Amino acid sequence: MSLLTVTDLQVSYGGIEALKGISFTVEKGHIVTLIGANGAGKSTTLRAISGLVPIKAGGITFDGREITSLMTSSIVKEGIVMVPEGRRVFPNLTVLENLRIGAYLRHDPAEINATIEYVYERFPRLKERHWQLAGTLSGGEQQMLAVGRALMARPRLIMMDEPSLGLAPLVVKDIFQIIQRLREEGITILLIEQNANAALHAADYGYVLETGRITMEDTGSALLNNQKIRDAYLGQARKRRTETV
Repeated sequence: MSLLTVTDLQVSYGGIEALKGISFTVEKGHIVTLIGANGAGKSTTLRAISGLVPIKAGGITFDGREITSLMTSSIVKEGIVMVPEGRRVFPNLTVLENLRIGAYLRHDPAEINATIEYVYERFPRLKERHWQLAGTLSGGEQQMLAVGRALMARPRLIMMDEPSLGLAPLVVKDIFQIIQRLREEGITILLIEQNANAALHAADYGYVLETGRITMEDTGSALLNNQKIRDAYLGQARKRRTETV
């Protein structure tokens, strides 16, 4: 069953067409990934779904409800939350304060506290550091905090923009284990990731985005074994991992 449906989505910045009429679906309970080179329109897609950039044409429905013209706060209330590229934690606030910001649209203190405990159960390291300033955490810990902050909104769909960016290979492995665990708990995930190898290994389904158009789609495993995809993206991913090490 489709949870998110994007139809003929078009976004322009000035006279530049960033998205040229893309259509895709995200099935409930699945991990779906968008892969592509820098500038292909991946982040723009997430920002458009979140209501952060104006849409020129097309439509977005979530669980059968039209959300194309909703404000960002209303989209969050519907159950869509984004974990932004670069984590974007508040460095001068504590771990706990960052988590509470994720619940800014909620007004039930007891349930908010219960969600904090839910996050701590999944990220024990955050509980150990709950009074530590977020800016003093490692990159991996900040990514955990960004995911935990998103969970504070009790989302049905989490959109992740480059969750492995700048992280060491062992930490990347931990992050993708977290992504898989969230999916097992029933949270649907739309994933943007330059590490195409890791993304396709995790994904149930994937779309290839090139210069604002979707040029290919298939199951994650099929794309992983597609020679064109391997030549275009997976070789680059292996090279980046080697350089990181």
